[in-house]
Amino acid sequence: MELVQDRLYREEGLTVYKRRATRRAVGTRAPILIEAKANARWSIDFVHDQLACGRRFRILNVVDDVTRECLAAIPDTSISGRRVARELTGLIERRGKPDMIVSDHGTEFTSNAMLTWAQENRVTWHFIAPGKPMQTGFCESFNGRMRDALLNESLFFGLDHAKIRIVAWADDYNLRRPHSALGCIPPAAYAAKLTTAAQSRAKPDLIPQNWTV
Repeated sequence: MELVQDRLYREEGLTVYKRRATRRAVGTRAPILIEAKANARWSIDFVHDQLACGRRFRILNVVDDVTRECLAAIPDTSISGRRVARELTGLIERRGKPDMIVSDHGTEFTSNAMLTWAQENRVTWHFIAPGKPMQTGFCESFNGRMRDALLNESLFFGLDHAKIRIVAWADDYNLRRPHSALGCIPPAAYAAKLTTAAQSRAKPDLIPQNWTV
């Protein structure tokens, strides 16, 4: 049935405005497949809190999506893209390079310093879709655990105090806290298990010396 408004527009010789269909992003919506190994993919994100004096600070969290290890938890009042690049460089020197890093579109991650770093280090950087925080679900989950178990239960009297408490909590999380998604063992133990399995698969089959070939 023709709308009254459309009929009146046509009778007066006016152009009837047609609503255009909303354009949607094209491309695959399939999840990114990753190999079951350490450093296959890292997620990176910030979580915010404040000191007892009311001064706000933020924590740069880096999580291994496969082992669920907290690779870094760096608190500071200001963390720029250059600082993120320096921290990731140090982390790679200690742990090795990831196949991919996933983040949101935060200005620190989209800065020229960060994009240059990813290119120079040949690390694939994947930005999640806007408004889809669960595409970094592993880091979001870790941020929630940190919020509930540490930040909401602690009063930090200074940045140095916050650093000590956060590092201690991250170590306890990695080494002692069982993780339900990992068969109720801590992330570090699960990472060691994956490493052992990978080394076993890489060993050549040995033929007993009393066998004849």
